[in-house]
Amino acid sequence: MTEETTVSQGLNAISDSAKYDAACKRVLSEKQILARLLNACLEEYKDCDVDEIAEQYIEGEPQISIVPVMPDEGGKAKPSTGSGSIITGMDTEDKSVNEGAILYDIRFRASLPGSGERVDLIINIEAQVDFYPGYPLIVRAFYYACRMISSQYGREFKNSRYGDIKKVYTIWICTNPPAARRNTVTRYHVAEENLVGAAKEAVKNYDLLSVVMICLGGPEGDNYEGILRMLDVLLSCETSVSTKREILENDYGIKMSEGLESEVSGMCNLSEAVLAKGEARGEARGEARGEARGINIGRVENTLSSIRNIMETLGLSEEQAMAALKVPVEEQVKYRALLRQ
Repeated sequence: MTEETTVSQGLNAISDSAKYDAACKRVLSEKQILARLLNACLEEYKDCDVDEIAEQYIEGEPQISIVPVMPDEGGKAKPSTGSGSIITGMDTEDKSVNEGAILYDIRFRASLPGSGERVDLIINIEAQVDFYPGYPLIVRAFYYACRMISSQYGREFKNSRYGDIKKVYTIWICTNPPAARRNTVTRYHVAEENLVGAAKEAVKNYDLLSVVMICLGGPEGDNYEGILRMLDVLLSCETSVSTKREILENDYGIKMSEGLESEVSGMCNLSEAVLAKGEARGEARGEARGEARGINIGRVENTLSSIRNIMETLGLSEEQAMAALKVPVEEQVKYRALLRQ
């Protein structure tokens, strides 16, 4: 029997849409992908080789974390024994007694080149389809970053040892941004600004959180290169697995191992299923709405004809005819307007 991939192991009992979301997160969790994200988006790794980042600076054994943790309870996640090179390193849930739960898509630790520290950064990756979920997405991103700072108490530092706080990054990959944001990468961070005088503080003491917004846009727009093209190809629902493999291997040096190719293939298959179901639902809804609209139009025409007939035959007014037919009061204005057309 063929061994199940890491995608199929935990996805047997959920919908295709949920499976697709989970598959995307698992593909993005590959060390090779994370290393290229860090190299392209984080100042600390811009001069590093991507293989060096993947092998030396991203912390954690290739394991899959399946048990969420509540920080207030001080527990630890229990990783499963999966194959592939997916990163866990940290719990993916922050839950405070007073603030409720936050589920991170991906969260892991990384060390800085030449620092000698085991952990210097805590990094979160989020895949987001809806750029306008009812609030500014950037505000949610900053909330995530702030929670990643505050949740370090009792983990990274205790009592008043605030100097042990680790810098956090939250990187948001937006697959369906508005036109003005397509094919852009934007970083938001803390900066020093002197209002009076010229004081200088060590950057590491205030540069503790950064938000990076990666907005994909496709080949039709400008700036379609580098990390934007790589992610667009990787997450595309239209590009075949063979084409993805060719581009990712030849243009980005991503080694398409059997495990990674299985994950990408599974994601493509799931995307087709999601699209097919969406189209089927749309057709069914369209047919149902069309049928309902047809029935409604027929009912209105019949009622209108009956009102006219009663008015002519019995010499009744509009109001008297509608009263005789027991037309609801809230619909009588509509029929008066139709009678005068």
